[in-house]
Amino acid sequence: MAIVGAADTEVGKIPHLSPTALCIDAARRALEDAGISKDQVDGLVTCNSMAEPYMYHAEAIAEYLQIFPRYCISANAGGGTTFSTIQHAATAIAAGVCDTVLVTMADCLRTGLSREQAKKMQSSTGHPEFETPYGATVPAFYALIARAHMDTYGTTPEQMAAVAVSGRRHAARNPAAQMRELITVEDVLNSRMIADPLHLLDCSLVSDGGAAIVLASAERAADFPHDSVYILGAGEGHSHEHISQARSLTTSAALESGQRAYRMAGLGAADIDVAQIYDCFTPVVLIELEDLGFCEKGEAGAFVESQGTALEGPLPMNTHGGMLSHCHPGNPGAMFSLTEAVTQLRRIAGDRQVQDAEVALVHGQGGIMSSHATLILGRERD
Repeated sequence: MAIVGAADTEVGKIPHLSPTALCIDAARRALEDAGISKDQVDGLVTCNSMAEPYMYHAEAIAEYLQIFPRYCISANAGGGTTFSTIQHAATAIAAGVCDTVLVTMADCLRTGLSREQAKKMQSSTGHPEFETPYGATVPAFYALIARAHMDTYGTTPEQMAAVAVSGRRHAARNPAAQMRELITVEDVLNSRMIADPLHLLDCSLVSDGGAAIVLASAERAADFPHDSVYILGAGEGHSHEHISQARSLTTSAALESGQRAYRMAGLGAADIDVAQIYDCFTPVVLIELEDLGFCEKGEAGAFVESQGTALEGPLPMNTHGGMLSHCHPGNPGAMFSLTEAVTQLRRIAGDRQVQDAEVALVHGQGGIMSSHATLILGRERD
């Protein structure tokens, strides 16, 4: 399968556009990038909005666009939704269900929710019997993961902070990023404590924004105006719903999703030139780097601290700035990692371009390290 169109909307604080309007804006931009009209789309995949939900979200977006697809689905597995739906859409094309799939997602978590709605959303993810009654919010659940990694492997707050510093260094080169001012490890550690040991700058942004791609068969790639990016491998891994039921706090289902994607692609971690890894909180990145095979267990903190994820390092990571510095509008947040991977493999990323990038890995996770999905992308068809 080939990604033949990709585009983002503006991100940050966008009060003049609703989640639906941003979803449509992303769709139109991606169609323009692919050089096709909406009438050539016969498959549509969306992710429901938290700020403006519909009972049948994909059908509502199709209605708005005035398209009448043969394949129409709205999916939700948290941040892992993005890449699992790409795999499902590719399967639909391979099965002959449809030919050209538009995947578009957007939300307005910055301007579309009141303070009370946002607090309710952050506190409603826990198990109703074993977690919610104790008052923990999403950052507190991820703080458990951070503390477990620290206690097990000796990971330091400075090493977690290095993740945020790395992402901001890349965002400074990205004119589209929400936060571009350089930060230091000391800035992260001196920022307000949110849930011990996580500080404000250890936590992803709250944003408005949307992104979209157009997917078609590899055989049709030459029919589109820009360099296509090919899906070489895909994998999912699902370990739990509630963090109190997790088998481990330091090893995630990224282990399974990565292995499955590598196996399909016939590649390994050493073959990856650039990685876009889900970074809702800094400790998540360390666990994912280890589970995806880029570091041994317990070594990711030192790897990032030594600038291993810099543009000039052995594994350039989150080259657009990631969720910590580019944007994070909720469930659609990982879409920007995908469009950034396309940008890198097309070699049009400008000041943040990874030299000679041939193969990219993108990884998303949803829930509290619950559902994981990995894609391997390449400039050349496998």
